[in-house]
Parts: sequence; C-alpha cells; structure tokens
Amino acid sequence: MLTTHIRTDARSSLIGSAWMVAAMAGFALEDALLKSASGLMPIWQVLVLFGAGGAVVFCCAALFQGVPLLHRDVFSNPMKVRVLFEVFGRLFYVLAIAFTPLSSATVILQATPLVVVAGAAVFFGETVGWRRWGAIVVGMIGVVIIIRPTGDSFSALSILAVLGMLGFAGRDLASRAAPATLGTAALGFHGFLAIIAAGLLFRYWEGAPVAPLTGTGALHLSGAVVMGALAYSSLMKAMRTGEVSAVTPFRYTRLLFGVGLGMLMFGERPDQAMLLGCALIVASGFYILWRGRQRPQPLS
Repeated sequence: MLTTHIRTDARSSLIGSAWMVAAMAGFALEDALLKSASGLMPIWQVLVLFGAGGAVVFCCAALFQGVPLLHRDVFSNPMKVRVLFEVFGRLFYVLAIAFTPLSSATVILQATPLVVVAGAAVFFGETVGWRRWGAIVVGMIGVVIIIRPTGDSFSALSILAVLGMLGFAGRDLASRAAPATLGTAALGFHGFLAIIAAGLLFRYWEGAPVAPLTGTGALHLSGAVVMGALAYSSLMKAMRTGEVSAVTPFRYTRLLFGVGLGMLMFGERPDQAMLLGCALIVASGFYILWRGRQRPQPLS
C-alpha cells in the first residue's frame, strides 16, 4: 500500500483534524485579506500580485526539495485542463469575494466536494449510488436557496461564487488525472502562474490602470500569500496524518471562519435563507462522506 507510512490511530486522527482546522482558518484569512485588497486596487492587479507571490513561495519550496518545476508532463492534456479550470475558478471566486459577502461566497464554495463526486462518476466512472446522487441534488438545492434566483434580493453577482466553485471542482478533478511525476510544489507553482494569467486576461475586460501599491495593500497581499501558503501546507499535513474519513469533515470549519470573518471585518449578517442553504450543503457533504465510508474497500 502507498499509505503504510501514515499512522491512522486515534491520536494521529486528532492531530490531523487540528491541522485541517488550521488549514481552513488560513484559507478563510486569505479570502478576507484578498477581499480587503480588492478595495484598494483593481482586481486584476490583486490577482497578478497574489499569483506572483504564491509562485515564488512554491518555487522556493521546489528548490528546497530538489524537485524540478519544468517537466514534460507539465504540458500533458490533464495539466492543460487543470490550468484552464484554475484560471476560471480563481478569477470568478476572487470576483465573488470582492463583490459579494464573504460569508455567502464561502458557503457556496463548500459545495465543491459535491460537484467533485458527481464529476468523478461522470468522467472517471466511479460508482455513485442513488443515495449519494440524492445528497448531491440536496446540496445543489442548498446553493439555489442561497442565491435565490427568483427572489427580490437576487443579485446576478451571486453567480460569481457558483462559477468559481465549478472552476475549483474542475481543477480538483483534473488534478486527479494529472501525471504522478508532478508533485505538490510543481502543481502549486503552475497553479499560481495560472492566477497571474487570470489577472492579465481580466485586465483587458476591467480596463483599470495600475494602482499605486500602498503599504496597506502590500500588507494585505503579503498576508494573503503567507496565509495561503501556510494553509496549503497544513492541508497537506492534515491529509497525511490520521484517517482521511476522520480528518476530511473538518474542512467545513472553513464555514465558521469565513462567516465569522465576514461579520467581524465587513459587518455581514447571514440571513435565514443562507443558513438553511448552508445546512443543506453541509448535511449533504457529511452524508456523502459517511456513505463513502460504508462502501466495501478493495483488498490491498
């Protein structure tokens, strides 16, 4: 087995869960700092600077680990698809956290695992029974409740978070098909290069000139890069410590951090519709995790 070096006892699962909570807190802080930075400079500039900072971090990580960043597999079809979805997902999610409440964008993002499970069934032929398909439908109903397409409070901007979520789901599926020769540092480096590309492409649509980089803006962007790098490292640590089924549910703590930061930093107040949609998404995610654990595992 490839995971014989990973401890799966109760103590390791507890430690892994703590790493997962730390990762979700880091990602929520990254989102909040990017939202703050988007109020100080054009969004395309936020994307370019954030992407450049992340690329430098993963480039340094690759050099430290002694792994190559340029490999012929970088140009494989799965990597090309991954880059396209990375550009799509990052662009629309940053637009979502810039123009819509951080709390609602965070909640909608939690539907990503549901779309990944559906995509794995469609594109990779994985078995997904009717119960899990039902849970996916319920989770998507939760997303619809949050964006309220027929209500008076509907804003077309809420679709941005849905598009970002779909982009991230596509990226995750493409990552599954990516060549095994490409490690975490290489995937992270090329992922952040894709964010730079997203920013440069969006510049032509936004048409905003370069804004002076103030101390506050630099601080927010630097903080977002640092938080993103620490969160990514914590996520990798979490997935390598303890049982995956015990650690993965703690991904949903990002909801608490995202909603809490939205209320604390931006004065947001979640309404009943958002709370109901959140409950449906989380319940669906937990049910899919539980059903996956009940399935017989193949012998190693």
